[in-house]
Amino acid sequence: MRSCLALALTVLSGLAAAAQDRVPHRPLFPPQDLGILEGPDRDAWQMPDEVMDALGIADGAMVADLGAGGGWFTVRLARRVGPTGRVYAQDIQPQMIESISRRVSREGLTNVRTILGTADDPRLPAALDAVLIVGTYPEISDPVTLLRRVAASLKPSGRLGIVDFTLEGGGPGPPLEERIEPRAVVNNAERAGLRLIAHEDFLRYQYLLVFAPTI
Repeated sequence: MRSCLALALTVLSGLAAAAQDRVPHRPLFPPQDLGILEGPDRDAWQMPDEVMDALGIADGAMVADLGAGGGWFTVRLARRVGPTGRVYAQDIQPQMIESISRRVSREGLTNVRTILGTADDPRLPAALDAVLIVGTYPEISDPVTLLRRVAASLKPSGRLGIVDFTLEGGGPGPPLEERIEPRAVVNNAERAGLRLIAHEDFLRYQYLLVFAPTI
């Protein structure tokens, strides 16, 4: 009897943990509100150069900006990798892809390709040096499935960087109830075939988790 009870509690605990790793899930960011993400102070608190340094993104790299939105990080990645590199700007909303295309054209960048993905398949090419997910992880409806596909797109030496807002609040970002703790992200990433190699806290309002494939 005790063994059955213990087994039941273990199963329930596992189910609860799995459910916790899936929440919170917030709606997709509305394209008409992109201006909110383009504040003049974002460079100061987002620290894009330091984030790219943490992922080892350099000239000639092949990288993806997953959930790229209006392309704020995309253009910075494009400048970093230079004309011999390539940036794949991915989103699942056609309006976001259109916004990125206009931005890239306006800035004269020729090393960016857009990808319209689906909720569980980013449709990324293989052999990427890095994939970056900034501020959109809580919008992913099935993170394990999506992260498994991201892992498959990375080189053995590739890196995945996930940047999202801390639970402490303050500054920009979504309401506290729509934020997700780093441990839940790590749990899902490990189930998807990734291993945590760094948890950076140099960002003012966000954390940066760096993963590598477990190959």
